[in-house]
Amino acid sequence: YKSLRKLYVLVLDGVTIRDGSKFLKAVGSFPSLKTISLKFSNFTGTVNGQGLFRLRNLQELRMGGNDLRGTLPWCLANITSLKVLDLYLNQLTGNISSSPLLHLITSIEYLVLSYNHFQISFSLELFFNRSKLKAIIGGINEIYVEPESSHSMAPKFQLEYVELSGSGIHATFPKFLHNHHVLEYVDFSGNYLRGEFPNWLLENNTKLRTLVLRNNSLLMYLNLSRNEFDGSIPSSIGDMNSLKFLDLSHNQLTGEIPEHLAMGCFNLQYLVLSKNSLHGLYMSDNNLYGNVPAWLGNLSSLDDIMMARNHLRGLIPLEFCQLNYLKILDLSENNISGILPSCSGHSFIQQVHLSKHMLHGPLEYGTFLNRSHILTLDLSYNSFSGYIPYWIGRLTYLRYLIWAINNLEGEVPIQLSWSKELQLIDLSNNNLFGEIPSCLDNTSLHNNGYNDGSSASAFNRDVRGTYSAGSSTMEKEESLMFTTKETSYLYKGKPLNKMYGIDLSCNKLACEIPPQIVWLTITYQEKIPEWTAQFTTFKEDSYEGNPLLCGKPLPDCDAATVPEASNEENDNSLIDKDSFYITFTSSYVIVILAIIGVLYVNPYWHHRWFYLIEKWMTSSFYCIFLFLFLFFHMM
Repeated sequence: YKSLRKLYVLVLDGVTIRDGSKFLKAVGSFPSLKTISLKFSNFTGTVNGQGLFRLRNLQELRMGGNDLRGTLPWCLANITSLKVLDLYLNQLTGNISSSPLLHLITSIEYLVLSYNHFQISFSLELFFNRSKLKAIIGGINEIYVEPESSHSMAPKFQLEYVELSGSGIHATFPKFLHNHHVLEYVDFSGNYLRGEFPNWLLENNTKLRTLVLRNNSLLMYLNLSRNEFDGSIPSSIGDMNSLKFLDLSHNQLTGEIPEHLAMGCFNLQYLVLSKNSLHGLYMSDNNLYGNVPAWLGNLSSLDDIMMARNHLRGLIPLEFCQLNYLKILDLSENNISGILPSCSGHSFIQQVHLSKHMLHGPLEYGTFLNRSHILTLDLSYNSFSGYIPYWIGRLTYLRYLIWAINNLEGEVPIQLSWSKELQLIDLSNNNLFGEIPSCLDNTSLHNNGYNDGSSASAFNRDVRGTYSAGSSTMEKEESLMFTTKETSYLYKGKPLNKMYGIDLSCNKLACEIPPQIVWLTITYQEKIPEWTAQFTTFKEDSYEGNPLLCGKPLPDCDAATVPEASNEENDNSLIDKDSFYITFTSSYVIVILAIIGVLYVNPYWHHRWFYLIEKWMTSSFYCIFLFLFLFFHMM
């Protein structure tokens, strides 16, 4: 051993040491040692302090990943130069507040105690006085909460790394961190912390790189604004179901806003994401209240806004005109009112869903809808008025035009035929008049579902978009509600791609349907096309609700002038067959039950009834017997 008396570093990690106590006793013969590392060396039993207490120059002792048991030996208190103590993953016990560590607080800087059975105070008050502690890793131990000290003692050490996780202690966030300004790593996960999120932790620690707070209940207000965070918003934020306020503005965040954020944070009231490079906002089918947020217009890279079926109100913000890369706008089924904003400039918007609102005003003037890239335009169930705008012909890629149930008037413009991709038109329940343009034959309606998808187009005919977010890819299919015979059906994906139709019912149209489009399966207020091919499959009730229609199978157009509904027809139309059958059946059952009730309650009528039944059966029997006797006798 004499040749090793000047040994400074001893590293035997992973080397099996059969007799640990004897080995530690021998190590005491090397007084110059500064570092001992015996990690994962199959040490078992208690820590024998004989030999260690002589190592007055020892600065690092690493014995993690063994099977050490019992408490820490008091001889460690003599190693006053010790800076690093690593006892990770053992079976050690005891309260560190009454252990040899109490005498090492002036020297110890890095303390690793995780995955043991130590009792550790969550406040770390043991180290408040004269400590140089920089890092403590104490997770998966018996962490406990002490009552708050009556005096406001500020720790003299500055932690860089703190990990006290996985104890489920149900405490508030430790206040002693108020005075720390150089933190780089904080992990308090699995402690069910409650209360408000400590924004001061982020404000005070500009070098913070990692913050792990999963499985806690303290996140109600989270303000991470005006930093330099980059990358995408983690979807795990959606697991913070107590979150009410989230401000991520003025950062360098990119990618999509995770859908799980909207679905999981069901208590979220305020979301601020301005001054980033995000795209894609998916918050449909929630309980969002208030006005449509105008700050969305500041998200210049935003691709999609999908906030359908909420409780939003107010106007569509003029700031939306700044979203030059917006592709999908879906605000349907809210309480939005007012007129559509008028925008100028170029836009790549493709899908607009604004159905079931209180929007009004004319459409013939320039709006943000006047964009040549639009594929879907759904403005149904509103109060738009005026004429169908002529700029509709400039929407050369338009495929789905759903403007039903508004107050539109005038003629159906021939400019509709300029949209060669049109395959679904619903202008029902308006005040349109005049003739139907025969040139609609020039649109995709001519294909009538037999398109093989081979036509060239600048857009994918499946009307879907593929967007990348980090390493994941999400595909969004177009979906559309189409109403026929007062029944609404939702079409999406390939079924929608094969959907062709036109509905002009419940208007004031007149004249015959142009022969160029007699092949369409449609409902009009005019003459029905020649009763051939697929039209022979439609019965008379297929044309109900169109009083001005004529021709087979309805009355001949020449048989009468304008087919006004007669009084008799009006009277018949007031009779609902289903209601009639239900009323008749219920009345019949009530009469039968009333007769049975009377016979049951009144003994006289009861006997009288059965007497008559018996008499009728007897007479019937004799009549039948006599008839059969005479019949066979005559034969």
